Amino acid sequence: MILSIPMDVSTITDYVIYMRKMYIKSTYEIKEEQIPINFSGDMLLFSQHQSKTIYKMKLAISAILAGSAAAFAPSSVSKAPTALNAFESELGVQEPLGFFDPLGLLADADQEKFDRLRYVEIKHGRISMLAFLGQITTRAGVYLPGDIDQSGTSFDSIPNGWAAINAIPQAGLLQIVAFVGCLELFVMKDITGGEFVGDFRNEALDFGWDNFDEEEKLFKRGVELNNGRAAMMGILGLMVHEQLGGSVPIVGEL
Repeated sequence: MILSIPMDVSTITDYVIYMRKMYIKSTYEIKEEQIPINFSGDMLLFSQHQSKTIYKMKLAISAILAGSAAAFAPSSVSKAPTALNAFESELGVQEPLGFFDPLGLLADADQEKFDRLRYVEIKHGRISMLAFLGQITTRAGVYLPGDIDQSGTSFDSIPNGWAAINAIPQAGLLQIVAFVGCLELFVMKDITGGEFVGDFRNEALDFGWDNFDEEEKLFKRGVELNNGRAAMMGILGLMVHEQLGGSVPIVGEL
């Protein structure tokens, strides 16, 4: 390695001073003109440089700790309550799905809209339970006695499922529609102000409901709601599979 020495370095003393400056310059990364020539000055410069370095390190560490603390600190801005939070404790919210609203029907709903949707859910569940029970009963060979009309069309001659629509006489279909409409308009509705949404007793039918305590009432309402949900899926599955053909356990050939 070739060392280039300035022209003003003519004596051994100058050479030592020069080499000392180069060492301090490379070690502390400071300008050459800031380097004193005496030993005590060297130590003072080292002390000052070290103090500045430590001070900068303290500032950097403080900034890092402050940022870390801010990251884990609780937010001072509280989340505004949403409409969904208001219904997460309603009857029917349970494991494993919990609060399940994939279509967002309750995204901006109030209590009135929720009650309306719950009313529709309960009614459709009750109809589906009757429909599913009717499917498995008639497929098991159990029919009403007698004839469906005066021409001698017996109940047991009516096929199951979709085929029954074309097999029932037109007058019979009109009677079924009229009967369902009568139930919808005058019977299956809350007239006197029920105890809960879907309470159609209207101070006439009770079946011992008032003898249950609140916990048992809540349990039975939950059972009806869940059975209705299962029946809606069940009757829909039977209707679809009947069009696809094949066999379904318990129900049999479709």
